[in-house]
Amino acid sequence: MKEFSQEAELVMIERFGKDTIIALATTENGMPYVRYVNAYYENGAFYIITHALSNRMQHIKDNPVVAIAGEWFTAHGKGVSLGYFGKTENCLIADKLKKVFAEWIDNGHTDFDDENTIILCIQLTEGILFSHGTRYDIDFFGN
Repeated sequence: MKEFSQEAELVMIERFGKDTIIALATTENGMPYVRYVNAYYENGAFYIITHALSNRMQHIKDNPVVAIAGEWFTAHGKGVSLGYFGKTENCLIADKLKKVFAEWIDNGHTDFDDENTIILCIQLTEGILFSHGTRYDIDFFGN
């Protein structure tokens, strides 16, 4: 695979460096499950606000290998819980997510006082990105 080029990174930021909908696939007992999630891309990873006790997090706990799909992009990665949204270690990414998801973040659906409100980080490992007739085979972080 080619290394992650600056050109591909710029396409990723343009497409996904904002509130965007991606499909996130997990597995349980060999059965795939897919759902749409609001996500934000930065530095080879997608960030998602979710609930620690959700099915997706139970699947990721048992098998952290995930797949995602977005606008002309598919990838594999590792799902990692960063823990409670409000913990000190998450303040930088949490502040970014508050801004990125400002349109809906305070609609009452997300309880930021609940310590089960967490940040899920999808650390991408490899993917395929298409842009204006160019295919980028991406090896994130030289994996």
